[in-house]
Amino acid sequence: MTGAEVIEGEPSARGRKVAVVAARFNDFIVASLLKGANAAWLERGGAPQDLTVVRVPGAFELPVVARKLAGSGRYDAVVALGCVIRGGTPHFEYVAGECARGLQQAALDSGVPVMFGVLTVDSIEQALQRAATTGANKGGEAMEGALELAAVMARL
Repeated sequence: MTGAEVIEGEPSARGRKVAVVAARFNDFIVASLLKGANAAWLERGGAPQDLTVVRVPGAFELPVVARKLAGSGRYDAVVALGCVIRGGTPHFEYVAGECARGLQQAALDSGVPVMFGVLTVDSIEQALQRAATTGANKGGEAMEGALELAAVMARL
């Protein structure tokens, strides 16, 4: 695109403040997502004291806390981490859908990036694959996306 202004962000944590809100439900998965997010934060130059982690009961509670954090003016981005595994009832659809909707609304209301690092999977095996600390950890990917989007927002 010759002559067009292109605005992109570098996923750097230097000089940024980020909050992570993480569900305790399915913690055997979420703990790995949190490790991935923390590793990405440190790899991208983040200072440990500039990363805040807030724990909540489950994925359904992520949006209200993400909204509070995003609206506080203290953070460049918020990363929401959780894991909802499909079961034999419609509970999955309610929790996953409302979690996604609420996190999107928190971002739109605040103007602060709120990254969706919530696994919505059919099985424990799928969750373990996405939370593996040796591969493409979705917690780390969510952190990198948050940093990139924070940089874009700072340039707009």
